[in-house]
Amino acid sequence: MAEVGSPITRQVTKEHREIGTTSVDIRLEDVEDCLIYDRQGVATPFKKLYQDRKSIIIFVRNFLCYICKEYVDDLSKVPRDTLQGANIRLVVIGQSAHHHIEPFCSLTGYPHEIYVDPERCIYQKLGMKREETFTDSAHRSPHVKSGIFMGQVKSIWRAMTSPAFDFQGDLHQQGGAIIAGPGSRVHFSHFDMNRLDHMPINWLLQLAGAQETLDFSNKPKVIHV
Repeated sequence: MAEVGSPITRQVTKEHREIGTTSVDIRLEDVEDCLIYDRQGVATPFKKLYQDRKSIIIFVRNFLCYICKEYVDDLSKVPRDTLQGANIRLVVIGQSAHHHIEPFCSLTGYPHEIYVDPERCIYQKLGMKREETFTDSAHRSPHVKSGIFMGQVKSIWRAMTSPAFDFQGDLHQQGGAIIAGPGSRVHFSHFDMNRLDHMPINWLLQLAGAQETLDFSNKPKVIHV
C-alpha cells in the first residue's frame, strides 16, 4: 500500500490512468456563456477560449495554494513556440477576484493567458469537486518541488501579506483540466480528486498535439563540451 501520509511529493490519481486515457463526459454548451475576467477585470464569455482553435484550459484551486503556485511555475516554462507550432492555446483559470491575477503572474512568471471565474460558475456547472478524496494509487508529481513544511510556510506567508480575509478563492474547491476546440468539441477532460491530482503538463501537451517533451525537474543540467 502506498503511503497516504506523504501527499506532498505523491500525486494521488485515478488508478490505471494512461497517457491516452480520456474522460469526455462534459457539455461545454452548459458553460459557454459563463463570464471569465482578465487581469483588467474585462469580462469574456468562456466559449471565446476555444472557438477558433484547440485549447488546453487548466482550472487551479486558489492562488494561495503552494501546489497550484508550483504547478503554474512549470506552466510558465512552456515555450510559446511549442504552443504556436501545435496551434494550441494554453489558458489558466483561477477562482479569485481579478486583481489577484497580476501579482500571481509576477510571482510565477506565467506569460500565457489567464482568467478568473470569481463566482465559480464554470467550476460548479461542470461538476468539479469540492473537498478532497485521496486513494492509495499514487505516483510522484514532477511539478511539486517543495516539502510540506516549507510549502505551507510559503502559503501562510502569502496569506498574511494579502488583504485581510481574502483567501484568493474557495480553499475547498478543486480544479481540473480540459482540452477543447475548435468549436464545442471536447477532446479530454479531467477533474482533480485532490490538490495533487493535477494532470502532468507533458501529458496535456501531448494529448493536445504538441510534439516537444519538456524537462520540469530541478536537477542541474549537465553540459558536455
